[in-house]
Amino acid sequence: MSSASTESIDPRLLDLDLQPNAQIFNELLLSQQQAVDAVTRAKASIDVAVNQATQRLSSTQGRLILIGAGASGRLAVQDGAELWPTFGWPEERLMLCMAGGPAALLASVEGVEDDVFSATAAAEYANVNAQDVVIAVAASGRSAWTCAWLETARGLGALSIGIANNANTRLLNSAECPVLLDSGAEVLAGSTRMAAGTAQKIALNIISTTLMIRLNRTYGNLMVDMAAVNQKLDSRRIRLLQRVLPELDDIQAQSAITAADGWVKLAVLIAMGDSAQSGEQRLVRHAGSLRRAMAECGHPSN
Repeated sequence: MSSASTESIDPRLLDLDLQPNAQIFNELLLSQQQAVDAVTRAKASIDVAVNQATQRLSSTQGRLILIGAGASGRLAVQDGAELWPTFGWPEERLMLCMAGGPAALLASVEGVEDDVFSATAAAEYANVNAQDVVIAVAASGRSAWTCAWLETARGLGALSIGIANNANTRLLNSAECPVLLDSGAEVLAGSTRMAAGTAQKIALNIISTTLMIRLNRTYGNLMVDMAAVNQKLDSRRIRLLQRVLPELDDIQAQSAITAADGWVKLAVLIAMGDSAQSGEQRLVRHAGSLRRAMAECGHPSN
């Protein structure tokens, strides 16, 4: 680990505790910019990962599986947990795996990052197969649990995407689609929840969002597949529907939303004259693409 950039110590900051708040803020903000720059440099490898994941998940009924240990695992799980409420991604096609299990999401569980046996057993128990896409995240690139999970999944045929903040590491070398986020030394030496964590969060967000767009889970920049239910989002559904079909008044929009049981994508087609059943069938024919379904109804593409 002595050669890992995330573990290096910046000699400029050995008196950090003696600096005024403004200077500490500046150093922390600079490290966050370094995280953004690291993701920018990784755009080509992220593009490869998204394209391959899109191909795998659009041609199968496979799962998107996100895994990790410690801070990296919590970021992976957090990103994955948003896919159902934001994009309506089916829960049966999503798997979130954290070293140490759910308890490790809220507290550190010692020793689990090194438990290779439990990682291998977990991947095998999950029946990982060639339809699945696995995204593994580890700042060090050396977490034994994360590496073993990914290697087992790849051996079972899954598409393997590895995200790490150190080059030439086991995780990146094990992945079909390696993504290096070279965020460099941390302001607090070795605290990879900081710049490394920010770079991971950005990369995960870019990958999952672009993947959902490519899998027809949006219409333009509108969340027409969102699944979360609460009073705020009920109003948002009306606004989204009226953004797609500006000619609808509030009463018409609410009627379509109700008939579609809150599904904005289906509500668009109902408002255009489909029944709920025919609208669902139309969406199936077009792999969930609202744009293509509307075109079939004679609606001009924007």
